[in-house]
Amino acid sequence: ENKHAEKVQDPDRAEDKTKAEMGNKTWADLAGEMKMFLWNPEERTCLGRTAKSWGLILLFYFIFYTCLAGMFAFCMYVMLLTLSPYTPTYRDRVSPPGVMIRPYLNGFTIAFNVSQPSTWQPYVDSMRHFLAAYDDKVQEEKNIECVSGQYFIQGGNESEEKKACQFKRSLLQNCSGIEDPTFGYSKGQPCILLTGEAAHAWHCISYQHGCLLFLQIIGYRPGAGVPVSVDCKVQKGNESNLRSVDFYPGNGTFDLMYYPYYGKITHVNYTSPLVAMHFTDVKKNDLVPIQCSLNGKGIINDVNSDRFLGRIIFTLSIGK
Repeated sequence: ENKHAEKVQDPDRAEDKTKAEMGNKTWADLAGEMKMFLWNPEERTCLGRTAKSWGLILLFYFIFYTCLAGMFAFCMYVMLLTLSPYTPTYRDRVSPPGVMIRPYLNGFTIAFNVSQPSTWQPYVDSMRHFLAAYDDKVQEEKNIECVSGQYFIQGGNESEEKKACQFKRSLLQNCSGIEDPTFGYSKGQPCILLTGEAAHAWHCISYQHGCLLFLQIIGYRPGAGVPVSVDCKVQKGNESNLRSVDFYPGNGTFDLMYYPYYGKITHVNYTSPLVAMHFTDVKKNDLVPIQCSLNGKGIINDVNSDRFLGRIIFTLSIGK
């Protein structure tokens, strides 16, 4: 009875004893402590710090991170001083070049039906758009005539604008799109272009313009004085599925006069040389895997682990 009377007379003391025995706090206690931590009116502190303390620590971190940013900017500036905007300092994409097929509308398969224009029109549109830069008038206005069969080496300061050799689409003859605006697709005899590129990176590659890319490399002289040629054959299966391919211009080579390439900054009007492949006799209503390879001195085209190194494999599917 005495203990019960003591609890009744001093309920607060009993509650404190109970909390101590339980070893936890109520939500009201936690809220009060949090409020005091956020702002203590007696000590005039916020989050446990006075205004002076906050000012000093913020000043310290401001100076600290400003110094870090300054050091980073200085290092970047020094590094950029060692780089040339015209020629890459380090080149990991060097000869032998890689190749890529275009159009890349449906993967590495060029498929269409001759009797259905909607199936081959996208390829025609891509070819027409790509060859617009090769119009004879455009080439005559922007570029110069060069001596065939030798490299067009240009001296002077690397920042000087370089001249580019003309490559007129009329050189592509039956694949120029001049006489046949459908590039043979309406007849089941499609034209595919191979372009001799010369840039140091893959940014120049587009998969929307219907040609095969001969990877551009700044300063690269393909073939070591001998023009690089192109040939195509059935990759697997019956060789008679591909009975005839015509190459334009000439015998399907990349003329040396279009090399070396000096980069897009100085070689402003440069247009890559082309080789057109006219597949005039391919087996219809069948999948015909074709391998087109670059051939020349220093060209590697037989690495099984890389289907784009010096060659490209694609499939023609031509329906009637």
